[in-house]
Amino acid sequence: MSLLAREKAALVVVDVQEGFRRYDAFAGVASSCAKLLQAARILEVPALVSEQYPKGLGHTAREVGVQDEWLLEKTVFSAARAEGFDLRGRVQAIVCGIETHVCVSQTVHDLLGAGVEVHVPADAVGSRHFIDYERGLERMQRAGAVVSTVEAALFELLGRAGTPEFKAVQKLIL
Repeated sequence: MSLLAREKAALVVVDVQEGFRRYDAFAGVASSCAKLLQAARILEVPALVSEQYPKGLGHTAREVGVQDEWLLEKTVFSAARAEGFDLRGRVQAIVCGIETHVCVSQTVHDLLGAGVEVHVPADAVGSRHFIDYERGLERMQRAGAVVSTVEAALFELLGRAGTPEFKAVQKLIL
């Protein structure tokens, strides 16, 4: 595994939808995903946002801050199996969203199986139950995903301080 590099990485935001708002972890996950999405724009990292059956679960929560990102509706659990999924030639993926043990995990496992290096910020994924969150992270890490944090991922993408991008991203996490 290597450090994240902005020219190699893509961001995949999985199913941070209104239907999951009642989860205790929802507000924190939505906030963390919003930081990652804002930083992806600043650093010109391509981002994809998936929505699991939006007719039933609603659309991505407004606080995630989706703008012009590629929106992918799906009925399969793994975003990587959805029609039209494409990392746009990137070989690293930062995967965040809901639920850790279902859609996030299946997306991560499919990406790993395709030879993509996957990073999962533990503070940007969540599940309804803590045991599912915990076991989901554990399974992904054992399969080869790098489990870190939003801040760690962003500083890896930045690579250095003293740049306009650094100052903009720093404001997101402080």
